[in-house]
Amino acid sequence: MSRLIDCVVLKQQAEGLDTPPYPNELGQRIYDNVSKEGWKQWMERAITIINENGLSTADEKSVELLEQHMLGF
Repeated sequence: MSRLIDCVVLKQQAEGLDTPPYPNELGQRIYDNVSKEGWKQWMERAITIINENGLSTADEKSVELLEQHMLGF
């Protein structure tokens, strides 16, 4: 049975993620508060941010900037 959470992105109850997306405290926070649909919306936004800013997920500063955007999302 799927897990329901109160999604902070959708502002309603929705199906939660199957596993945390990151192996850290932020990943657990996302797992606890963001639904599958909310995470999908973030991923679409993240792609736009990466492309518009020429970010690289291999660069630590780029990852930090992306995480800042994630927290604001």
